[in-house]
Amino acid sequence: MATTILKVEGMSCQHCVKAVTGAVGEVDGVSNVSVDLEAKTVTVDHDPDKAPVDKIKFEIEDQGYDVVE
Repeated sequence: MATTILKVEGMSCQHCVKAVTGAVGEVDGVSNVSVDLEAKTVTVDHDPDKAPVDKIKFEIEDQGYDVVE
């Protein structure tokens, strides 16, 4: 298991939290998703073989948010 912290722009409310946690949480290999609105971060505990970071980024961006490198 790995823990990845991504900086994400555009999240501002509980709807944003639900959208991101729902989308990322459904990815096979993800065990936990935590969103911090103040820090603008998404922390994901995942199996890198089943849920690579690129897949997680895609799911966040697919919800309309920007993953910042």
